[in-house]
Amino acid sequence: MARRIDVTGAGGLRLVAWEFADPPKPAGRAGFQVSVGEDPAPGGPVDGPSQEPGVLLLHGLLGRASHWAETARGLVGSCRAVALDQRGHGLSEHPAGPAGLAPEAFLADAEAALEQLGLGPAVVVGHGMGALIGWRLAAARPDLVRGLVLAEMRAAAVGAAWQREWEDWLAAWPTPFTTLEEVREWFSRDPWVERPSKARGAYFAEVMSHAPDGWRPVFDPEQMRLARRGWAYDAHWEELAQVPCPALVVRGVDGLLGRAEAHEMVRVLPRGEYAEIPDAGHLLHHEQPEAWQEVLTRFLQGVLTP
Repeated sequence: MARRIDVTGAGGLRLVAWEFADPPKPAGRAGFQVSVGEDPAPGGPVDGPSQEPGVLLLHGLLGRASHWAETARGLVGSCRAVALDQRGHGLSEHPAGPAGLAPEAFLADAEAALEQLGLGPAVVVGHGMGALIGWRLAAARPDLVRGLVLAEMRAAAVGAAWQREWEDWLAAWPTPFTTLEEVREWFSRDPWVERPSKARGAYFAEVMSHAPDGWRPVFDPEQMRLARRGWAYDAHWEELAQVPCPALVVRGVDGLLGRAEAHEMVRVLPRGEYAEIPDAGHLLHHEQPEAWQEVLTRFLQGVLTP
């Protein structure tokens, strides 16, 4: 079950957040006891802060909130977990111009979501670009963020060469796809990655919608290029050093974040911790969901229990 909640983002942009839930339980699957309030009616208004500690889940570039469904449901009864469709993604509105794709707009959206949903101070869990937004938010608004999980995001600049390679990969998508099965097959065997992955195929099938000529991504590829250019050429070490809350850096052993850089991020973070997930790449929460949930749960236990 998922409850849709509309949020007003920066510049008045309509964003959509999703609260994924099962029936409330006296003790969460995550293994730590919390106070459980009444389950709100589906689609109803957000009346105020929940008694459960808040968790805001931020997907990466090209993602969507539904990618967090399994993670969020694993926290039911222990946390109030809400995933945000970021601007230009999922069912959230697309900004009208380049200014609406600036890093500052994504940051302001996350801040607005925490405030309007009554989640703060929350643990912010981010993947890729979502992790970058999380640590920028924690540095700017420490009153809203009590903990961070930073999955598969580099603090070093991506650089022009990698940006060009990424844009070439995005341009190589053979859209429109005829069927969703074709989507899964192409991304499972994506010629730009080293090894086949069914989880990768399922991940990208979730960001497709049916158009008159076939299956296309719900986002505008050109907007995705502009959004990534907003942060790809800059290093983000200074902001990382300003994060006051506990922060867990997580990498897939075969992912995009190297071990040396991950350990340097932990060193720079005032309260940094490190975890890695074997047999996982960049999409670690989809490729190894049980290992990911275990790592996340252990961190949440330390942050949310006295």
